[in-house]
Amino acid sequence: MLRDVAVMHAKPAKVAQFVKFALVGCSGVAVNTAVLYVLSRRLHLPLAASSAVAVEFSVMTNYVLNEFWTFAGRGVCGKRFAKFNIASLAGLSLNVLLVWSLTRHGIYFLLANLIGIGVAFGVNYFLSTAWVWSRTL
Repeated sequence: MLRDVAVMHAKPAKVAQFVKFALVGCSGVAVNTAVLYVLSRRLHLPLAASSAVAVEFSVMTNYVLNEFWTFAGRGVCGKRFAKFNIASLAGLSLNVLLVWSLTRHGIYFLLANLIGIGVAFGVNYFLSTAWVWSRTL
């Protein structure tokens, strides 16, 4: 019975955590898109390099927001920050590959970027909950 109560309580908490993670991700989309646009269209840097830098900017802002809001109460941890960056590298790799590939096939670069962000989001959420902010840290 106690287990059933814990499971019922955990589900709303997991939903709230997912929503917070998604909202943080949305703020990261705004950061990513703005940085990508400035670097690639205003500063005329190569698209792949612009995308990589844009993703890293959003990774840094997302870590801070996730640390203090999504997974609040755990405190800053250098090991967790390093793990988050490693996990985000998987997302970065997918994002850059997708932006490059999709633009090669005629997809507008900002749309390709949003697709890359969506795929990376799924990978990042799984790694963040299962590894970066797992209770076994």
